[in-house]
Amino acid sequence: MFRRKVGAAVVAVRRAGAIHAFDALNHFFLITEMIIPGSSYWNIGFGREPGEVEKDEEGIRTMKTLGRNMAWLLKKVGPCRSRLRFPAA
Repeated sequence: MFRRKVGAAVVAVRRAGAIHAFDALNHFFLITEMIIPGSSYWNIGFGREPGEVEKDEEGIRTMKTLGRNMAWLLKKVGPCRSRLRFPAA
């Protein structure tokens, strides 16, 4: 179902546990054979109250980089999917 799909883990946390959550999501993506674009740092934003994560400047920069990288990857992978023959599961 997820094989060769593009996905990226994004985590918003109050304080602790961000890396563990990010890592667990990426393990899921990798075990299901997904393609994961990178960013400039871990895809994590910090904030306690609703909307507070929008004040995390480094987190916002990271997400913008992730978005650009994901868009680039989707443009590269998308047109090729119909021409490629993949081995059976």
